[in-house]
Amino acid sequence: MDRAELAGWLRLSLTPGIGDGAARRLLAAFGLPENVFAQTGEALRQVVSAAQADALHQPPLGLQAQLDQTWQWLQPGHDDGTARRLVTLGDAAYPASLLEMADPPLMLYVLGAADFDLTQLGRSIAVVGSRNPTPQGAANARAFARALGDAGLPVVSGLALGVDGAAHQGALDAAGDMPRLATVAVVGTGLDRVYPARHRDLAHRITLQGLIVSELPLGTPPLTQNFPKRNRLIAGLARGTLVVEAALASGSLITARLTSEQGKEVFAIPGSIHSPQSRGCHALIRQGAKLVESVNDILEELPSPHAGSAATPAAANGDAGAVSAAREEPLLDALGFDPVSLDALSARTGWSAAALQARLLELELDGQVARLPGGLFQRTAAA
Repeated sequence: MDRAELAGWLRLSLTPGIGDGAARRLLAAFGLPENVFAQTGEALRQVVSAAQADALHQPPLGLQAQLDQTWQWLQPGHDDGTARRLVTLGDAAYPASLLEMADPPLMLYVLGAADFDLTQLGRSIAVVGSRNPTPQGAANARAFARALGDAGLPVVSGLALGVDGAAHQGALDAAGDMPRLATVAVVGTGLDRVYPARHRDLAHRITLQGLIVSELPLGTPPLTQNFPKRNRLIAGLARGTLVVEAALASGSLITARLTSEQGKEVFAIPGSIHSPQSRGCHALIRQGAKLVESVNDILEELPSPHAGSAATPAAANGDAGAVSAAREEPLLDALGFDPVSLDALSARTGWSAAALQARLLELELDGQVARLPGGLFQRTAAA
């Protein structure tokens, strides 16, 4: 793409009142963006409203600055060694799955390894969930993502705190040093910034073994209204969506709904009836999502060449020995999988508080128990 062509795409995307739908009609009628801007007002009004036609004859504010910034961003030779691409509607590299959506984005900004592209996502799974998961929820997200990666499926998520971050990490764990597309992060900001900032290192890892994608112009801050738009792209890129944990009012449920509306599979991991973070998954299951207990429940719906050798979530984390040992640990049996207080554990086991504290600390250091706010404890390894 040369600078003049880039200017046309940016102008079309930034013109006030011209959304993706109007832009697609204009492109269908007149071809490339520069042809759109060469049309008379009368010709434009045959395709869009009079107000939209008038807006197209006025270059949007800030266009030149955006053009300069984007052109510079696209140039090769950056210190981080990543490839930067702008994939436009109709480009051969534009993912076919997005074309099946009602409102595919006009452009996608893509940052990541040069060997990977979005057309490699035909067998991917989205893994989404709470920004504040339970310890078990975070462990499940990482373990399932790793198991999906071991089965050869790239993982799509949103780079948010909590489940999203754990899912990206699990997918990267599975890839190891292998040169394959491990994960794709779809973000709700411009690609010249990382949000949340604490995921800067994770974002860097993703650019080495995956891709970061946005439909938003460079410089776009993390605005609330952009994240539901981001969710539709997560649903659109992936073959199906796994919801790990989610409250009833959750962006993850938006992603699940959009996945279902696109005719794709929705999967949900059940949890404790006492946990608010499980209620969204339970609602999805009642609405027809597939209840998932192991990664094979997903692979059955999405056949993979490596499905027969896929690990269970526990094995994906290298926890097979810990699981076997857990079956012989009476305190873990007493804990169950719901958060529980020290007093309740004492009543269940008959142990003193001092004995419980000592053993719980050992289990915590082994990664089998998590200490929660409010003096509660929760088991974190699935038996």
